[in-house]
Amino acid sequence: MPEQFHRPVRRPPAAFDNIVGEADPAEQSRVAHATASALLERARSDESGAVTSRLLAFAAENGIDEIAELWSHAPARSLPGALWRLYLLQIAVRSDAPLTALLYERGRVELHTADAAIAGAPAPADPGELVDLVDAILRGVFRGDFSVALERAAAYCRVQASGATHAADDYEPTEPQRSSDLTRRALRLTAYAEDLAASAAAWRRGMLT
Repeated sequence: MPEQFHRPVRRPPAAFDNIVGEADPAEQSRVAHATASALLERARSDESGAVTSRLLAFAAENGIDEIAELWSHAPARSLPGALWRLYLLQIAVRSDAPLTALLYERGRVELHTADAAIAGAPAPADPGELVDLVDAILRGVFRGDFSVALERAAAYCRVQASGATHAADDYEPTEPQRSSDLTRRALRLTAYAEDLAASAAAWRRGMLT
């Protein structure tokens, strides 16, 4: 993910998956699953959409720390783990939308699959449209078909990963460090895509907790 974020994000993305909470692991896991389930139920039962709007704005307005304390250590293929990754995607695109759009467009051109269509961004997508796309995916988690939202997020990650991989190849001869950064980004996005797709399948089976 991008190396630098503007406020109110208070930790660089490299630290996102390494945030250590103070609770013991068993209690941390219990809280993570309980809060994720309660939050999702609350948002999906609110017909006005007000809860969803607040949840969409929360990370942008308050930073990622509070969410990290709840969900960052949850298994990737769990309800809190899936929500955590979706919030990371939202923070990443808002923090560097131009780079995100550049990589997304490169991936859309290079990746000969249906992923770009599944993700649902315009072609080509400008930075603002990608911000809107990720917000729409997150909104779908809280108000639409949860598994479809996760599948769209997985497709988005695959397109981004493809773009980052090809960009890394371009930079390898002249800027090896930048190439390495993009390669790590691609690997992380690929892992997110796999985890989100698996979570979508588990949700359809009634097994995502």
